Amino acid sequence: MTRSKRSKTAETPPPPQPRVLVLHGPSLNLLGLGTPTDMPPVTLSGIHAAMEARAKADGVIVESFQSNHEGQLIDRVQAAALEEVGFIIINPAAYTHTSIALRDALVAVGIPFVEVHLDNIHAREPFRHNSYFSDRAAGVISGLGAHGYMAALEFALARLR
Repeated sequence: MTRSKRSKTAETPPPPQPRVLVLHGPSLNLLGLGTPTDMPPVTLSGIHAAMEARAKADGVIVESFQSNHEGQLIDRVQAAALEEVGFIIINPAAYTHTSIALRDALVAVGIPFVEVHLDNIHAREPFRHNSYFSDRAAGVISGLGAHGYMAALEFALARLR
């Protein structure tokens, strides 16, 4: 009597790694180029490296994108929906107070997001007190410097678990 051989079923691939997209608006590429201080300069690459290392410990991929151009930020938000990004951290910079189009893109894709600002926008000029994003954000972090990005990442990681 011969035994029939069972065919090996294909193993299901592991689920894709969760992803967080970090968006930086205009002029944030200039971080670290300001007035020298006794403190080491904060740069976008330094912020990204710290976020990437922290997220990796949870098996999450962090991608960072900076642009001085509103349309490129909108395009990146729309692409994030197709890429199944699970969370967005955004520092819209000056677009905070002006970009209905970027707000609309975030609302349209439906990806939860946290709005981050390095400085306290409420301690600046009155026109900076209004944000087009805050009422749709899962949270707003303002005035904590580079640590604000890490706080937003911790929140995102908790939401992705």
